[in-house]
Amino acid sequence: MDATNFSDIFKSSFIEKTTSFSIIDSLLGIGVAFLVGLFIYAIYKKTFNGVIYSHSFNISLIIMTMATALVIMGISQNVLLSLGMVGALSIVRFRTPIKDPMDLVYLFWSVIAGILSGAGFILLSAVGSVLIGLVILLFANKIKVDNPYLLVVKYDQHAVGEQIESIMKEKTKKFSLKSTSIIQDHEMEVTYEIRVKENDAEIASELSAIQGVHSAVMLSYDGNFTA
Repeated sequence: MDATNFSDIFKSSFIEKTTSFSIIDSLLGIGVAFLVGLFIYAIYKKTFNGVIYSHSFNISLIIMTMATALVIMGISQNVLLSLGMVGALSIVRFRTPIKDPMDLVYLFWSVIAGILSGAGFILLSAVGSVLIGLVILLFANKIKVDNPYLLVVKYDQHAVGEQIESIMKEKTKKFSLKSTSIIQDHEMEVTYEIRVKENDAEIASELSAIQGVHSAVMLSYDGNFTA
């Protein structure tokens, strides 16, 4: 093998690929991805109206934006690397259940912002994120979500059931029976899905005061019920 062949080998080596790597462009892309991710973080924290706020999920939005930008910058330098990256990412599965559709929107927003930042479309990433954030802020406070509740009542007299439903007709907008079970002897447990007129525990207090009712518990949930 002659010197020319050795020269060709070194030209296609890792060192040559490294020289085409721009530190300034990479830092700029990562920096923009971080700022956009921070903006997404702030919007999510400000507009969150769920039951339990997850700080770790919110932090993951920033990391996902930056990580996506890194991937895009990496695959844009090499076609073979891009094919290998697609194959590697195809085995990744996001196994955390997404109950709120808006969480999925934020994940998609983070990925898109990362792609644009990594591809060099910095202005589009920044302007688009600002517009999306303004739309979310505009509509987040105007949409009133009527969250349902689960009402679990334990009682030991069959006649009590009519009193329970009578109170619920008066105090709730809507209710529906989800499950009925006999615990022991004459003790029963019923579960209702209810939509209250006012967000307080007044209905649970009134039910607990009925003679024969052992307990009345009202729980907030996301609308998914498993019997």
